[in-house]
Amino acid sequence: MEEHIVKIFSIEYVTHDVRRYKIDKPEGYTFIPGQATEVSINTPEWKNEKRPFTFTCLTTDPFLEFTIKSYSDHQGVTNELYKLEEGAELIIRDVWGAINYIQPGVFIAAGAGITPFIAILRHLNKIEAIKGNRLIYSNKTASDIILKDEFEKMLGTNFINTLTNETSEIYDNRRIDKDYLMEKIADFHQPFYICGPDLFVSEIHNILIALGASVDAVIVEK
Repeated sequence: MEEHIVKIFSIEYVTHDVRRYKIDKPEGYTFIPGQATEVSINTPEWKNEKRPFTFTCLTTDPFLEFTIKSYSDHQGVTNELYKLEEGAELIIRDVWGAINYIQPGVFIAAGAGITPFIAILRHLNKIEAIKGNRLIYSNKTASDIILKDEFEKMLGTNFINTLTNETSEIYDNRRIDKDYLMEKIADFHQPFYICGPDLFVSEIHNILIALGASVDAVIVEK
């Protein structure tokens, strides 16, 4: 597996615990929107601690970008990433398939599970092919919504938010379950793209199949 040592040249906050890391793009390095790579921090203590992260930039951008949530209660890679400053080095490796977009459908995400959808939706928006797609997004609180303004601009009323740990007059305040999906989706004979915690993905997958979705049309991160 080929490895590339790259520098972080920009770090920006997206939410209170999510940051956008822009890094140098190796010559000839490319990916398909939705794909990921294994990343580690280029220090003796962390260089062998590999974690998968999805690219959130456009393939045409002259840089690579990751949008990563840090978990301060876990002494792991995301917590160490949070401590890094511009100029720090990462190691990236070969790209691999994650969510594969086939045609317009419904994207369903929970929390940081939104990240594989960012590059896909940005790409569709750029080529003016985002029409017909919908995003249903679950978070604990409104402050956890990643790229809220950008998704609203891209999707308009097809960007649906629901909160599970906070009451809001602006957003729904429910878990994504069978009843919720039946309210929000009229046609279950279309593609569905799901990403989030393993239990969330499994539950939503089973609900969609029970509601008539084709097994081949329910696409999850592998």
